Amino acid sequence: MLEGSILQQLANAHKSGQRPLRFGVYYKNTLVALCHALEDSILTSNTAALMITAFQRGKWYLQEAERYGEIAQKSRQIVIMAAPDSGFEEHPTSKLSNVALVGLETVDPVAQEWHLMILSPSYTAMVLCQELSPADYGPEGPPEEDRERKFYGFWTFEPGLVLETVELAIAHIDRYNPELQKTLTAQVQEITAEAANAEQDNLGEIVSRVVEYLHNSQEDLTAHEIAASHHEELDLNLVSNELQAFVRMAQLMELANTGNPMATAEVAALAEVMGQLLDLPAWQLKRLRLAGLLHGLVPLGVKAVTDLEEAPCCHLEPGVQALRGMPRLQAVASIITHQTEWWNGSGTPAGVGYDAIPLESRILGLTAHFEYRVNQLAKGSENLSREEIFSQALAECQAQANERWDPKLVETLTLLVMGLQQGLNLPITPPKVTSGMWLLNPPLPAESKSYQETST
Repeated sequence: MLEGSILQQLANAHKSGQRPLRFGVYYKNTLVALCHALEDSILTSNTAALMITAFQRGKWYLQEAERYGEIAQKSRQIVIMAAPDSGFEEHPTSKLSNVALVGLETVDPVAQEWHLMILSPSYTAMVLCQELSPADYGPEGPPEEDRERKFYGFWTFEPGLVLETVELAIAHIDRYNPELQKTLTAQVQEITAEAANAEQDNLGEIVSRVVEYLHNSQEDLTAHEIAASHHEELDLNLVSNELQAFVRMAQLMELANTGNPMATAEVAALAEVMGQLLDLPAWQLKRLRLAGLLHGLVPLGVKAVTDLEEAPCCHLEPGVQALRGMPRLQAVASIITHQTEWWNGSGTPAGVGYDAIPLESRILGLTAHFEYRVNQLAKGSENLSREEIFSQALAECQAQANERWDPKLVETLTLLVMGLQQGLNLPITPPKVTSGMWLLNPPLPAESKSYQETST
């Protein structure tokens, strides 16, 4: 990372914390589509946003200036940081009263970064990247095709991280324009105060926009003559970012429900270990882990589907609906959809029971509920030990065996909990989807069995 860059400052601040930041590599065409989707979400937002961007070159800003003029009409402030060059200040958008330019010194490390920060009472998003160095590209050096340039960093919807990074950016702006720094600091205080009572924007619609823009960028690749190997790499990078959008949405929904930022990772680990105890094949374990990461797309207390023609193949939850738009994730969407079914058939959305419920859905529903109760008990019963919390959460699941939960899966969960009480450590790590495309590999034809065949 560049010494003194905003990306490095943020990484250093989280190096020793419980949640270290996890970075990935992104192609330029992916970042362009991603940023456009996040920026255009300002146009439909419930509240006016503060947007801070950093461009490597003023010419890249000029390519976006017309769009930014429209976005400025829905924003309280736009700040554009870039190394100044021809045309940077002359464009009409740059002259708007709520658009501020910060001409960075060429030696400033931020001038080599690509940032987008959006902070409003109802919507937060951020992209934080810097291009790979010539040495990082390897012996072949930087690519000739502009869209194949690679950037190192991450993106998120998480409000706390966005606010922290905006404050770092404002502190950097103070070096160039102290008056602007004061204005931005006051705006951040206003936004923070308003956020408590603001109606939050529909994150499902924002994620759908991200997927749509990435998909359009994917289709655009076919119109250009790119080497087949590079085309495949670009395509996978786009798809992985679509998947990341869903993971990030599920994490935020879980954070709102449980207050635990690691909830999705914990459920994924529990579900995967349960699958291992049941001796499920590798392809099914991968699918189960991914379903665990995305299980928060169906919030607690989901309503039943009233039109039988819509069940079980089409869930009403918008996050799952969007997930079905990706062919490689349709099976995962089905697993998530049916995690709220009950063993006795009284659950939702389809009211199916027993072995008619997909096995992975039964595992996911049980492990997600167990993890949720463990976290609730941990927060509400400070005097209970870790072993006592596990025992109480397990006892609640056992009491609902044959009614809500598959009794054989409850027996398996009992074995897992005994292991946890005796010191078993689960492989709980934040998902790094940019290097996890294996999660999307479809099962081989020989591995495609019915859920009944793989049921215990």
